[in-house]
Amino acid sequence: MSHSNHPASDTPAETDAPEVAPADDAPSATPARKRPKPGERRIQILQTLAGMLEQPGAERITTAALAAKLDVSEAALYRHFASKAQMFEGLIEFIESSVFTLVNQINERESDAAVQVRKVLTVLLQFGEKNPGMVRVMVGDALVFENDRLLTRMNQFFDRIESQLRQSLRAAAEAAGSATPTVDANAQASVLTAFAVGRLQRYARSGFKRSPTEHLDAALNLLVA
Repeated sequence: MSHSNHPASDTPAETDAPEVAPADDAPSATPARKRPKPGERRIQILQTLAGMLEQPGAERITTAALAAKLDVSEAALYRHFASKAQMFEGLIEFIESSVFTLVNQINERESDAAVQVRKVLTVLLQFGEKNPGMVRVMVGDALVFENDRLLTRMNQFFDRIESQLRQSLRAAAEAAGSATPTVDANAQASVLTAFAVGRLQRYARSGFKRSPTEHLDAALNLLVA
């Protein structure tokens, strides 16, 4: 939903937020508000919410502020989403779909476990850099006063990342002849996930000034054999 990243050439193409297609021109010459097509307003609401989250130091976003930004009534928002929590769930679904589509592509294309790990961490942090508003959802800052299930779901997202890293790392440890591949993989996956979350938190709390991909290759050289 934000567009500012420059992915490395050897990583899969990143998934952008769905673009909103322009509504058909009104047949009358008289200026009139164009009616969004079915599903279009829902996308506009999510894009606007993500954009509001990109403002450094943004306060808790109310449905009134969101409606004002879109120049619609709050009732109009609730025709598309039953609650504000459901709007945040829409953002989380976008995060999950975007990142795990890329993770699955990496696993299909890369047989080397260490390469898998590096690329998974890279696309995760590149996604955050490209979508700063989403980072505030990912690290929980935007969810503090919202429904608890949202934070639980976001925590599950990082559990899935850690599980993916663990699988790759166990394969790497076995290939290296480790006597305790599962223990080694569990410990390293935990450290790498904490590293990624920490980079995303720093990005959000610096007002999106400290890039999550800063010196990433050098950092991964220290963390991934």
